[in-house]
Amino acid sequence: MKKLTVFDIIRKPVITEKSMAAMAEKKYTFLVHPEANKVEIKKAVEEVFGVQVEDVKTMNSLGKVKRMGVHIGKRSDTKKAIVTLKADSKTIEFFDNMN
Repeated sequence: MKKLTVFDIIRKPVITEKSMAAMAEKKYTFLVHPEANKVEIKKAVEEVFGVQVEDVKTMNSLGKVKRMGVHIGKRSDTKKAIVTLKADSKTIEFFDNMN
């Protein structure tokens, strides 16, 4: 496996009502690379956004099997990371304008 860069690890932010409500507690949700571990995710978020990360929680979701007539396909598997920032850390500016 090739080495992942910080921009390979963080795919995109998750924008839902639940994730927006968690931002009040300095918790941010991202879709991440399925093979990235918690240490890599922590380093990537700290490097890209310039914040201090306290905790990383991850969850894997298996893609649904979908069919259209006789054709069967599968949605891709995803991995989500919920990143908690330290109390004295600044917020991530990218999310500030979304509330």
